[in-house]
Amino acid sequence: MGHQAIALRIKGKVQGVGFRPFVWQLARRLGLQGEVSNDAQGVLVALRLPADVSAFCALLRHECPPLARIDSIDEQLWHGGELPDDFLIVHSGQGKMDTQIVPDAATCPACLQEMATRSDRRYAYPFINCTHCGPRFTIIRAMPYDRPFTSMSVFPLCERCAREYRDPADRRFHAQPVACPDCGPQIMSCRRDGEDAAYGEAAWAQIVETLLGGGIVAVKGIGGFHLVCDAQNPDTVSRLRERKHRPAKPLAVLLPDERWLAVYARAPVTPDIVALLKSPAAPVVLIAASEQVPAGLAPGLDEVGVMLPSNPLHHLLVQKMQRPLVMTSGNTSGLPPALSDEQALADLREIADLWLLHNREILQRADDSVVRCLPDGAEVLRRARGYVPDAIDLPPGFNNLPAIAAAGGDLKNTFCLLRGNRAVLSQHLGDVADERVLRQYDATWALFRQIYDFTPEQWVCDAHPGYVTHRLTQERARREGVPCHTVLHHHAHLAACMAEYGIPLDAPPVLGMALDGIGYGENGELWGGECLRADYRSVRRLGGLPAVALPGADAAARQPWRNLLAQMLRFVPDWQQRPEAFSILQNTWQPLAKAVERGINSPQISSAGRLFDAVAAALGISAQRQSWEGEAACGLEALAWQSGDEEFPVTMSVNGEGALEMAMFWRQWLDFRAAPARRARAFHHALAAGIAALIRFHAAAHERTVVLSGGVWHNRLLRCRLQRELADFTLLFPCALPAGDGGLALGQAVIAAARWIECEKDRKDGASPIQDSADNGTS
Repeated sequence: MGHQAIALRIKGKVQGVGFRPFVWQLARRLGLQGEVSNDAQGVLVALRLPADVSAFCALLRHECPPLARIDSIDEQLWHGGELPDDFLIVHSGQGKMDTQIVPDAATCPACLQEMATRSDRRYAYPFINCTHCGPRFTIIRAMPYDRPFTSMSVFPLCERCAREYRDPADRRFHAQPVACPDCGPQIMSCRRDGEDAAYGEAAWAQIVETLLGGGIVAVKGIGGFHLVCDAQNPDTVSRLRERKHRPAKPLAVLLPDERWLAVYARAPVTPDIVALLKSPAAPVVLIAASEQVPAGLAPGLDEVGVMLPSNPLHHLLVQKMQRPLVMTSGNTSGLPPALSDEQALADLREIADLWLLHNREILQRADDSVVRCLPDGAEVLRRARGYVPDAIDLPPGFNNLPAIAAAGGDLKNTFCLLRGNRAVLSQHLGDVADERVLRQYDATWALFRQIYDFTPEQWVCDAHPGYVTHRLTQERARREGVPCHTVLHHHAHLAACMAEYGIPLDAPPVLGMALDGIGYGENGELWGGECLRADYRSVRRLGGLPAVALPGADAAARQPWRNLLAQMLRFVPDWQQRPEAFSILQNTWQPLAKAVERGINSPQISSAGRLFDAVAAALGISAQRQSWEGEAACGLEALAWQSGDEEFPVTMSVNGEGALEMAMFWRQWLDFRAAPARRARAFHHALAAGIAALIRFHAAAHERTVVLSGGVWHNRLLRCRLQRELADFTLLFPCALPAGDGGLALGQAVIAAARWIECEKDRKDGASPIQDSADNGTS
């Protein structure tokens, strides 16, 4: 007769992080009998009774491995076979996918020490890793996370690595990418078309010689290629910009170590910034740039993005160079970063002088994540390597949900899978209007669908009928025979922020302020500066910026002077006599003015993003053409920071209808004759004061919490100023997710989930679901 036993189902980040050997060591320490295994739902522990289960669970949580996270431990009777007299680790099982995949993690201190020890067999090995660090998401093909289902499957383990892999007492036990110079991936360098190939130390010699000589190297990393050059060499940086057709967009810099922060940072670096740079995610962190930062790295901006080495190859690279290196995405202008050797050799042939390659396949693209430290915490601007695919727990009230797939937006695209009580966002993919990005979007979606065993029961997309994601999602839903819902752009922005802060499903509607470039609003209107009242099911516009023409439609987003023309035509009768109109008068503006008057290709839009462009153009900042999205607005903010914090004779008030009054603002701002930096600051102060007045106008007596989202809120000066204006309010800005379109898909998913819950209640109550706005239509 068998012994009584109990099973513990552990869910969370518990695969590929050394969790099973940790359980094995703990169980043996406590003298327990049983077994532990991975399966598609997480980790399953079976314990013979009697056993102090509560003490065991408490120690599991308290001593959890560094990359692991326990979300739940469910206790049930064990119905498996006879358990051993010892405690064993058994092979992985299959089943319905419900565990979490671990993001790639920066090289741990133990591996760094081994890599620096000459007597160690992994000395200077560019692919060293263990269960506490190394690639995870970028090498995965299928679940469960085991070596045969990764890009390491083509590298059979040597005898010594196999012993480590099988030994539960070793920190490389079941570290799926485990390898050494005898059995693992290798590097090589070559020139165009694969010529002049070199391996090992000869490859490193070629790389160092090229970089020191002012050359540009395409480096294959963990989740894609980077273009690398000497950050201290202005001629080389200029050459990189010229070849890449990237005249002004900022370039990230890889620092050899944290001591270089004293050179690159304008202000003393806080412990929070250092901790973020050295975290397992190892993102690019935006810091205030010192005067010693070479001008070519972030022209016209007051911040520079820096990073510390995140993988062994980068550590070896900076050790050999001992200087900061530009580390920018390995792509030509408008294309996504290359993933394969063949793609990199073809795409980058007009940019790179040399290629540093390796023979481990990159299965999943993962760009560098970008984060900024603010006084009230970190703010994610791009969520990718190191953070994806961490799951997001949904707020109270979101339970037992069906499989909902959200397509996100067309720009800065991420998509979302939602099921049960959590959601998973994909990594940053970019502009899906580009064919190559769209192919990566489809491939990444196919992977997520497979590894999460996910079959959508509902699709949801942006309401804008012109979006690529809208069209593709509608087609997929029809093909699969499932409903497809549409969601207003700014409703999704607010809902994503609400979900981040855990606002419950049945909470009263919140006051929100959505500021961005463009989004589809009610009745086909174009929004971008709205004060809204929203819950997870519906949204209502209260007021905001007045609608202004968008001359030439999409062209206005690229040419700021067009937006200045629209503002002048609407609010400034004597605009042609104003010196600020110089950028307009340089162009043939009369036909455009007539088009605006007749409403030809000049839709009306209430856009904060286009207002920033107009003010920037009036000050001569990127007036004729932006070379990257947000160039004018970022330049305007950087200029404003050069001015002191003072009061200005420029205001933005609220009219009787609860909308911002722009005619008075433009008259005051144009009459304010001061240095450009003071005028840029005056605009920020006026806009913050206007938004504060708008919020106070629409807030109910008891309301003191406001949800704010949309890409304009990445402007830290505007955020700081609004926090001062509304010191008696609680302002909820996105932090863990981007304020821009990178968080949009989560908002779409939770809105669709809330409406599903409402429909289920109506169905059980025998009532007919009622569509309460154009926002929640079903196609």
